[in-house]
Amino acid sequence: MRWSTVAQLSELRSSEGKLARAIISARAIEVNRPYLAISLRGRAAALAGLLFCIDIVVAQSQTIELCPARSAGGVHRDLTFMHLDLLAQNDQPPETEPPLPPSQFNPDPGAGKQQIEPQPPPELFPPTLPPPPGYGEEPLPRSLKLPRKGVREVVPRRPKLEYETYPQSEQGEGLLPGSEPAPNRWFIGFGRWKRYADPSTETTYQAGDLKLWHPYLQSLLKGDAPIYGQDIFLNITAEDFFQFEARKLPTPSGVSTARPNSSEFFGLSDQLFYSNDFSIGIDLFKGETAFKPIDWALRFLAVYNHNYIDVEERNVVNPNPQNGTTREKEFYSLQEAFAEIHLRDLSNNYDFISVRAGIQPFVSDFRGFIFNDTNLGVRIFGNYDNNRWQYNIAAFDMLEKDTYSDLNEFSRRQQQVYVANVFRQDLIWKGYTGELSFLADFDNNSRHYDKNGFITRPAPIGTVADHYVQAYYLGWTGDGHIGWLNIDHAFYQVLGEDSLNGIAGQRVQINAQMAALELSVDKDWMRHKLSIFYASGDDTPTDSEATGFDTVFDRPFFIGGPFSFFSHQGFNLGGTAVNFKQRDSLVIDFRTSKSEGQANFVNPGAIIVGYGLDADVTPKLRGFMNVNYIWTVDTAVTEQVLFTNHASNDLGLDCSLGFQWRPLLTENIIFTAGAGFFVPGQGYKDIYRANTRPVFGYPSPPASHVDPFLYSAIVTLTLTY
Repeated sequence: MRWSTVAQLSELRSSEGKLARAIISARAIEVNRPYLAISLRGRAAALAGLLFCIDIVVAQSQTIELCPARSAGGVHRDLTFMHLDLLAQNDQPPETEPPLPPSQFNPDPGAGKQQIEPQPPPELFPPTLPPPPGYGEEPLPRSLKLPRKGVREVVPRRPKLEYETYPQSEQGEGLLPGSEPAPNRWFIGFGRWKRYADPSTETTYQAGDLKLWHPYLQSLLKGDAPIYGQDIFLNITAEDFFQFEARKLPTPSGVSTARPNSSEFFGLSDQLFYSNDFSIGIDLFKGETAFKPIDWALRFLAVYNHNYIDVEERNVVNPNPQNGTTREKEFYSLQEAFAEIHLRDLSNNYDFISVRAGIQPFVSDFRGFIFNDTNLGVRIFGNYDNNRWQYNIAAFDMLEKDTYSDLNEFSRRQQQVYVANVFRQDLIWKGYTGELSFLADFDNNSRHYDKNGFITRPAPIGTVADHYVQAYYLGWTGDGHIGWLNIDHAFYQVLGEDSLNGIAGQRVQINAQMAALELSVDKDWMRHKLSIFYASGDDTPTDSEATGFDTVFDRPFFIGGPFSFFSHQGFNLGGTAVNFKQRDSLVIDFRTSKSEGQANFVNPGAIIVGYGLDADVTPKLRGFMNVNYIWTVDTAVTEQVLFTNHASNDLGLDCSLGFQWRPLLTENIIFTAGAGFFVPGQGYKDIYRANTRPVFGYPSPPASHVDPFLYSAIVTLTLTY
């Protein structure tokens, strides 16, 4: 590193009555890189800092030599002299010296050699900021990343909130003058609210007295205010459910047909049916249900049913052909009647355990694949761990059902059902709820005829004799979503014994399976669904093992629900006294009746694959579309029952379309309409031919055709108060 330093005394003037002024310019240049330094001895530097104005300029790529005429010592002597002279003359006022002309004065000699780069004008719009990182992707220091060590959860203290009693206040003691006690907050009402000049456009708080029966405003009979004390409420609900169906089902012509010269096995298939249920429900309960379970409750539901059916063949509505082809019936039922008692709270978060006894509704799983009924029983239920766990333990003593309405009668049917299940929310994945369930069905020996006069227990097929059925179901089901994928699944294994199966003609051991899976994806206002249903079938109907799957009392909403022809309708098996499948069921079980018959585990089974689309067209209107294809698992049972060697597993194509409309955006008025169509496959045609196949050499009528399609159109209207 080489240094060149020049200390130049620009001008030194001293005279009497004037101050000395000196300007020293020092320039320093570094050869390798720009650097500035001034090296002066301490005394000279101090005097220069006090007496002189030092102008320092950095010059690049220049070398300034030291003047030989003046040495550092000379500079020191000059500076010392000026110091003494200044002290002697500082009492005299200074004279102003004229400034130098611009050509001689340059305060910054290096400024002219520097190039000033032009600055661009500021942009009109600032640059777009980068998007923030997604949830879970923001950078975190290592000490804050999960899972963290040495961190304990802070559990907040959640005491139970209880209502305090103030007897003196209720008696009016301690009140201010001119005030009155208001111990019941339910009758205070809301304050006056008026946002607009015309209050009819919007009224946030409805002012006025408590109504008696109004369905929307605060009403005494709708559970909005207590009828006794401060926490005993009454809720009265009235509902009317109207249902109309036009359908085409395979209908046997019977021993006495409605049309002369008609010898075919199956006749005309068109039917008209309507049913109307009017119900009144009364709920009386004690407790604040906004944040804790009720203390006790009583519920009663009375139903009046009126139904009518019109068919085109005799022996359908009654065994006596003289009764014609129409039927009109009515029935009264106490469909629900139970009491519920809150036993205790299990935590400060109001995890609870309660018991309910009486005629009550119960669904064993998410979709009602095995048991979905309202019947007489006792049920213990509750939750735990902030409602992450829910559980049920139930025992039912089943009642007989009315043949025409499927409502409960007051007579017992010698059948007991026991259920235990447990649900766990956020099992494995957030948003997924899993369930383990156990069901035991004990259907004892009994003989029963329905109100049409047909025998339903035991089934009039094969060996007809009284027998019991004991079946044990173990199931794993789930409902929820795993990320963006919605999932609903079920798997059941059933074991047990049938003391005398009519088709097998002997005692059989039950070993059957059922599986269902629905995967769906939400896309804006639509949900696309793929569904698979499997119920095992029996490939050897005459052995001692029954491998066909059957249920206790199912009513699933799957692959189209009430709009699907195959799911909603039940129809007869090829002219026999049993049904091919039951109404509102998916399994093909060769059973007389779901509500009055016994389970049959020697059956052909079923496989269903389908696609569905649910669309929320508007907040009031929702549409449903489903396309399914159905097969049987095995044809051995069908061939034995119908005494034929022509049977196929291919049943046919099921298509349905429906919609639901809520004009008030509430559940008070619900209008539903839809239609389902079934295109028969070869397996259906083999079962429901109008007559037998012609045999060579024997005179017989030619084989008749099968209905090219079947249909089911349904319209329902629900009015609720």
